[in-house]
Amino acid sequence: MSLTNSDDLPLFLGLDLSTQGLKAVLITEESNVVHESSVRFDQDLPQYGTTNGAIIGPGRGEVTSPVKMWLEAFDLIMARMKTAGVDFTRVLGISGDGQQHGSVFWSSGAEDFLANLDPSKTLAEQLSPVAFTLQNSPIWQDSSTTRECREIEEAVGGPQALADLTGSRAYERFTGTQIRKIRRIDPDLYNATSRISLVSSFMPSLFLGAIAPIEISDASGMNLMDVLTYKWNENLLGICGGPELRSKLGPEPVPGGTVLGRISPWWVKRWQFNPDCVIAPFTGDNPATVVALSAPGDAILSLGTSTTLLLSIPPTGTPPKRFTSSHLLAHPTTYDAHIAMLCYKNGALAREQVRNKYANKDWTKFNELVEQTPAGNSGLLSYYFPLPEIIPPSVIGNHFFLAQSGKIKRLSEDAVSQEVHPRAILESQFLSIRSRIQAILPDHAPPLQRLVVCGGSSANPVIRQLAADVFGMKVFIAGQEGAAEGGAQLARYAWWKEQNGGKGSFEEMRALDGSEEKMKCVAEPREKNVAIYTGLVEPYREGENMVVDICRPCVA
Repeated sequence: MSLTNSDDLPLFLGLDLSTQGLKAVLITEESNVVHESSVRFDQDLPQYGTTNGAIIGPGRGEVTSPVKMWLEAFDLIMARMKTAGVDFTRVLGISGDGQQHGSVFWSSGAEDFLANLDPSKTLAEQLSPVAFTLQNSPIWQDSSTTRECREIEEAVGGPQALADLTGSRAYERFTGTQIRKIRRIDPDLYNATSRISLVSSFMPSLFLGAIAPIEISDASGMNLMDVLTYKWNENLLGICGGPELRSKLGPEPVPGGTVLGRISPWWVKRWQFNPDCVIAPFTGDNPATVVALSAPGDAILSLGTSTTLLLSIPPTGTPPKRFTSSHLLAHPTTYDAHIAMLCYKNGALAREQVRNKYANKDWTKFNELVEQTPAGNSGLLSYYFPLPEIIPPSVIGNHFFLAQSGKIKRLSEDAVSQEVHPRAILESQFLSIRSRIQAILPDHAPPLQRLVVCGGSSANPVIRQLAADVFGMKVFIAGQEGAAEGGAQLARYAWWKEQNGGKGSFEEMRALDGSEEKMKCVAEPREKNVAIYTGLVEPYREGENMVVDICRPCVA
């Protein structure tokens, strides 16, 4: 379909604000992707001095991104779409996703600034710095709030009690801990903050011309919402931000696929958007991936900046158990499901470090070394944590062990042959996930049928085959575009439901476009290798426990 022709068929825009860039995807009513644009923060906006979209420091564990950079990325991606021939008058719905856990702190005048934007000026010119009390937003890689994590858990009766209530124990990157830290170290800034958004609710605020409510699935990553009732928890609000936090967060979280309002006049006048274009809640990047890619019985393995496993599971009327190293999230489109998630900070960046050091910065060489090394790496168990990890919490550094004859022996890095590292890091990351899958699947969940891979490394056939062998499942890729496409589907859903008088489920809408046919099997498990990896799950757990013991003095 041409984007420059004169027909008036509707289009739906999904925007994905990830750690490293901003991506836009346009889809039709039939879910066909007809346009993509992107902005890479480091390359396209180098003046902000980011590395992989982030700024490290100055405090220990602090990682932020400039809000102005995000604003400028919106201006830039719109210009690129316009140059490519996109007719914005055909866009009838906008939604999307943001990197989970990032937070934006609005000033007291923010609502007025948003409502009175001048179409002759850019977003960045008008909103930065006056609309924000915090110019650099804490993002998901931040690990500076360990003190606050322990304080919050202690206040509610321990990590499991917090997980029972919110779906997760306290994590350094979660918004509740970030709010508690900012309130402690800079009370004046906190008091001057009128509203606090997630990255995902910051985005629709720009389109609405008013600060948007937070969406329920992304609110699950805050340690502030009851994951079973989908309401803010008053006790946790008080612990993290005092009595004023409820007003700073705004109304109760809202489900995805609802209509928040119409697009603001600034977008109509500056970019010629249709004034009837609906704005739907944006969600987190991981829930958006679930929206785009999953069906019942699927496991989604996202191989992007982070490594993440996502499972849609049946709803539960009781608090989730065994969730002290994993997450239970509200589902963005239905109350009839939850999302179970494992998230690792050391994903693509760790794989790239191994590639750069041991494979001459070349993926072809990396793949060759993987294929030249036997499955199971002759008992080598390797753990790579260039950044303080989430699972297990706060471990760091490279650690190596040899599992032989039922015993595990620690090795120095010098004792490990250089050519085995490419296979070792893949096996390490995948075995960590496999060792935890059964613990996060409820007893009444249907058996997993297939592994759907997405993210940058999902294009690598060697990585896909190794995943099939470790998990013992067929591996599929989808014709969809991942998180950004999921955002476009949420926009389409809000519009479609409004056209149907507010009725109809997301699954009913998706059944109309034949999305299942877009899945393609790209790897099948090799039984001999599956058996090898099954035998390595327990030794991997033992080695991981040893790594935790090694790192404990450093964490303390």
